[in-house]
Amino acid sequence: MAEEFKIYTKGGDKGETSLLGGTRVSKSHERVEAYGTLDELNSFIGLIRDREISRQYRDVLISVQENLFIAEALVARDPEKQTRELPQLDENIITLLENEIDAMNDELPPLTSFILPGGAVIVSECHIARTVCRRAERCLIRLSLISPVDDIIIRFLNRLSDYLFVLARKTGQDAGATETQWIVKNKG
Repeated sequence: MAEEFKIYTKGGDKGETSLLGGTRVSKSHERVEAYGTLDELNSFIGLIRDREISRQYRDVLISVQENLFIAEALVARDPEKQTRELPQLDENIITLLENEIDAMNDELPPLTSFILPGGAVIVSECHIARTVCRRAERCLIRLSLISPVDDIIIRFLNRLSDYLFVLARKTGQDAGATETQWIVKNKG
């Protein structure tokens, strides 16, 4: 019988946590901030996946979530210590996102100006996930200034934020929502 996984360890009660490999760091450490933001992003994508969306979108989002867990594990490991073998991100996830972006864009009107997030709940949720994705990307870039970060993770997040933007537009179109263009009003 498998040993039960205990949810609480009490090890973090003093503001520290363990990286994969056992190194203790502050919960405010750049590495913890980065994988915590990836976890937040994964949760928002789960919210989108729970909406009434096409099977195609749902399947892509499941693949994205699985790859986000891989990215989280890669970021959570201590680069100075040998840890158990972890799964790796594959270029295929980036290719999948690019293909999905292209397919959705083929069905959307051309973008002629910035658009305001909103129009339907699913659209807003996609934009929230997109902005969290951009924040995760910034966290990883900040982390890369002090410690190695796998380049593919940053490229995955960059493409994922593009995918979420186009998904917002496409799910809005599917829902019959109106895109609101941002129009600069001159004062004076």
